[in-house]
Amino acid sequence: MEILFVLIPVSVVIVLIIGGLFLWAVKSGQFEDMEGPAHRILMDDDTPTQPKRVQ
Repeated sequence: MEILFVLIPVSVVIVLIIGGLFLWAVKSGQFEDMEGPAHRILMDDDTPTQPKRVQ
């Protein structure tokens, strides 16, 4: 039963840390463009790349 006196404050601290990290990610713009990377992978780059010459 005494372990609850340790586990409850530790879990509250962990929740506060996770909440703070989530708010930091939202404020720094991590979730602004959720569709951009998914569309960017479908864009075709028409310029061919030159193969590297082996010496």
